Amino acid sequence: MTRPLIITDCDEVLLHMVVPMRAWLDETHAVDFDMRERGFAEALRHKDSGLLLEREHVWELLIAFFDTEMHRQSPIAGAVEALGRLAQVADIEVLTNIGERHHAQRVEQLAAYGLDMPVHWNNGPKGRPLARIVAARAPSVALFIDDLAEHHESVARHAPDVWRLHFVGEPDIAADVPDAPHAHARIDNWVAAEAWIMDRLAHSPAPLPLIPTDGALP
Repeated sequence: MTRPLIITDCDEVLLHMVVPMRAWLDETHAVDFDMRERGFAEALRHKDSGLLLEREHVWELLIAFFDTEMHRQSPIAGAVEALGRLAQVADIEVLTNIGERHHAQRVEQLAAYGLDMPVHWNNGPKGRPLARIVAARAPSVALFIDDLAEHHESVARHAPDVWRLHFVGEPDIAADVPDAPHAHARIDNWVAAEAWIMDRLAHSPAPLPLIPTDGALP
């Protein structure tokens, strides 16, 4: 058994993504990006017509943003400082759906802000890769942080004894994002989140499952 382990997402948890991408789309592609009350694939519209972008074009633009515009991303308020303190009591790793293509850039991007930690790239639900990380590390307690509800559900299925914190660090979208039903808590600022995490790591046994596990599910 090792130290406690925190596994965290990056975009909208550690770094802003929606706001810098919205500015880039407006400046260079004449595209409106509005995440309020809609998913990412339905959030992009042509400014001149108001029509939705074709789904294939949406993902092309997302890849293009990470190809050339990651320098626009900056830390969520308090994230760097909070992780610095949490790293004194726990190991911290990043599990991000950025893809292998941009993995090295993400490692360098985070390190530039003093977040020098293992980074795992991923595509799709995070439950299975997170379960593999936890099994390899055998921590005394593990905790997962992400802004997307589907990843909390996936982790709840595949690693139900991991604490799950729903965190949406971008104020422009946080109020319009419903609470993830399979997370143990919803906190959107790092002052309160750090206190909650410290308490879970120091005093709390593994949580009870919220839903039955099923290896066939994502």
